[in-house]
Amino acid sequence: MEQLIFPDRKRLPYGMMNFALIRREDYYYVDKTHFIPLIEQADRFFFFIRPRRFGKSLTLNLLQHYYDMYTRDKFDELFGDLYIGKHPTPERNSYLVLYLNFSGITGELNDYRKGLDAHCSITFENFCQKYIDLLPQETLEGLRAVNGAVEQIDYLYQICERAGQKIYLFIDEYDHFTNAILSNAESLHRYTDETHGEGYLRAFFNKVKAGTYSSIERCFITGVSPVTMDDLTSGFNIGTNYSLSPEFNQMMGFTEEEVHEMLTYYSTTSPFSHTVDELIEIMKPWYDNYCFAQECYGETTMYNSNMVLYFVKNYIMRGKVPKNMIESNIRIDYEKLRMLIRKDKEFAHDASIIQTLVSQGYITGDLKDGFPAVSITNPDNFISLLYYFGMLTISGTYKGKTKLTIPNIVVQEQLYTYLLNTYNEAELSFSSYEKNELASALAYDGDWQTYFGYIADCLKRYASQRDKQKGEYFVHGFTLAMTAQNRFYRPISEQDTQAGYVDIFLCPMLEIYSDMKHSYIVELKYAKYKDPEGRVEELRQEAIAQANRYADTEIVRRAVGTTQLHKIVVVYKGMDMPVCEEI
Repeated sequence: MEQLIFPDRKRLPYGMMNFALIRREDYYYVDKTHFIPLIEQADRFFFFIRPRRFGKSLTLNLLQHYYDMYTRDKFDELFGDLYIGKHPTPERNSYLVLYLNFSGITGELNDYRKGLDAHCSITFENFCQKYIDLLPQETLEGLRAVNGAVEQIDYLYQICERAGQKIYLFIDEYDHFTNAILSNAESLHRYTDETHGEGYLRAFFNKVKAGTYSSIERCFITGVSPVTMDDLTSGFNIGTNYSLSPEFNQMMGFTEEEVHEMLTYYSTTSPFSHTVDELIEIMKPWYDNYCFAQECYGETTMYNSNMVLYFVKNYIMRGKVPKNMIESNIRIDYEKLRMLIRKDKEFAHDASIIQTLVSQGYITGDLKDGFPAVSITNPDNFISLLYYFGMLTISGTYKGKTKLTIPNIVVQEQLYTYLLNTYNEAELSFSSYEKNELASALAYDGDWQTYFGYIADCLKRYASQRDKQKGEYFVHGFTLAMTAQNRFYRPISEQDTQAGYVDIFLCPMLEIYSDMKHSYIVELKYAKYKDPEGRVEELRQEAIAQANRYADTEIVRRAVGTTQLHKIVVVYKGMDMPVCEEI
C-alpha cells in the first residue's frame, strides 16, 4: 500500500517540549493556556508534581514564552489563536526568564555539586548574554568572578534587582536525583547530608529563597515526587504545593473531551478503520483514569498525554491499532522505579503494599503532600509516593481514608512485572520462550491445562515461607501477575467486575489479534493447608456456580467476540492445585 501523504494534516508533537516550534510549525496543540490566569492568581512560588511523561516540560516551556520580555514581538504568532492570546494577563512578557533543568545534571550525589555548578554556570552565562542590554555593563564579568552555583545565583538576583529587573525562575525535574537516593542506604545518608544542615543543594535552595525577597518574583518548580522538596525546605517554606489542588487537576494530561477532539480532527484528514468512539473505547483502559484531586473524583479523569500521542501517531501512520499499546520509553521510566519494590519489601511480612494492592484491587491511605526521604517506609508515605509516580489514582474514599486503585493497564502491567520480579529474586528465571509458547497455545489451541499447570508449578517453586503465610493473597497475586504477561489477553480481575465474584477474566485482545480462538474465565479458590478435604469440594462447587453466573454477564458476552469461552475452575490447597478443570 502506498504511504498516504496528507500535506495539510497537522503533525503530532509526540515527545516535543519546545512550545515555539510546535506553534511555528503548526503542530496539533491542545490548548492549556486558560490555566495561565489561575497560576497568576495562585501563590507566587508554585510547586507542582506529576508523573513522568505528563507534559510538565512543555508546560514550563509554554510559560517561559509567555512571560519572557524578549518574546513580546512573537506574542501573536505564538498565542494569537489560543485562549490566552485573546485574554492576555497584565504580566505577559514582563520578566527575565531563568530556566534550570536538573534532569541534565550528571554525576552521583558525591559529585553532584560539580554537576550542579556546571549546569548553572552555562545557564547563568547564557542568561546574562541574552539580557545583556537590560543589565549593568559589568554583569558578565562579575558573574565569572564568583564560583559555584550557590554564589552565582546570589550574584545574579542581586544584579537584577539593581537593574530594576524581575526574574521568573523555572526549575524542571528539581528532584532528578531522588530515584538514585531512594534505591540504596548509602545514597540515602549522602542525600541527607546534601539536603540538611550545610548541604550544597540545601544552600542553593536557601539562596533561591533569599532571592524571592529580591528580584526573583515568581518561581515554578516541577518534579515527580515531593520527597526532596520536603527535605530541602524543612524549616522554611519556599512554595505552595498545588499538586493535589482541584483547579489544576486538568492542567497536564488530556481530558477525554480533548482526546475526542484530537481523534475527530485526524479522522477527517486520515483513513480511519474505526469510529472515534471505538478508538476511545480501546484507549481508555490503557491510558485513562488518572485523578489528581480528591474533590475531582467522579468528575473528570485524565489520560496520560504522551501515551495518547504515541497511540494516535501510530494509528494514523498505519490505519490500525498499534500491536504494542505501551511505548518502550515508558517501560524504561518504570525501570527507574525498581527501588519501589526494594522499599516495599521492607514492610512487615504481611503488609507488602504492592501485593495487597494487586490482590484486593485497591489500597487505602492518606495522601501526604510532602515527607522526608528517611520516612519513606511509613505506609502512608509509600502509598503517596506510588500515587505521585502515577502508579495509583484516587478512587473515592473507603472507611474515612482515600481509596486508591491502579489507574490503567499500562501501570497494571508494570506493577505485575514488579511483583514477578520480587518472586523471582532467587534468579530462577521464568523462561520467556516457554511462556510465549504456552501463551500462544492458550489463545489459538485452547490448551489451558498446560498453561495453568505451568503457573501452579512456578508458584510452588518460588513460594517463600513468607508467601505461604500470605496464602490467598499470594496465590491470587501470582496468578494475576503471570496471566498479565500474556500478550493475547488483558486480565480483568474480580474487583473490576460488578456481578458476583469472579477471579480472572482473560479478555481477548481482538483489536490486535483478530484471529484468536479462545477466551477464558478463571474462577480461583483457595483453601488453607490445614482445611479438611471436604473444603476443596465445597469451594469447587461455589466456583462452578460463580463461573456460570459470570459467563452470562453483558461485559463478558461483548468481550469474547468470535472466540470460544472456556470456564475454568482452579482450587488451591496451600501451594498445591488439586482442582483445575473446565466446566
